[in-house]
Amino acid sequence: MKHQIYLIIEDIELPLPDSYSLDYRDIEADTGGETEAGTIQRDIVRNKVASISVEFTSSPRLVKVLTGLKNKSNLKVKYLDTETLELKNTEMYIDKFSVKLVKDTSYKGLWEVSFSLEEY
Repeated sequence: MKHQIYLIIEDIELPLPDSYSLDYRDIEADTGGETEAGTIQRDIVRNKVASISVEFTSSPRLVKVLTGLKNKSNLKVKYLDTETLELKNTEMYIDKFSVKLVKDTSYKGLWEVSFSLEEY
């Protein structure tokens, strides 16, 4: 049985992540804020802008693939929408990229890679 697909970046199906966290945020215009009457006014420019945090325990080969993706400024991404449990298409970029050696092995190490994907 095939596992659930969480991320496909630039047509590369990534393996099952160790952790996957999806957050949505609204982007507000500068015109919002508190009125003189003390009520909050929100002028939403875009709603449900995705931000995904993932972490992988990976081989050196996957580290190279992810590092190559990190260097691109615009990525085609299919991600698992946690509300519908279906894949959703969007354009994103990689931020907060981190690589850490977990264990040195005869196969060039076991690595922990974490990053966030931010929707444009």
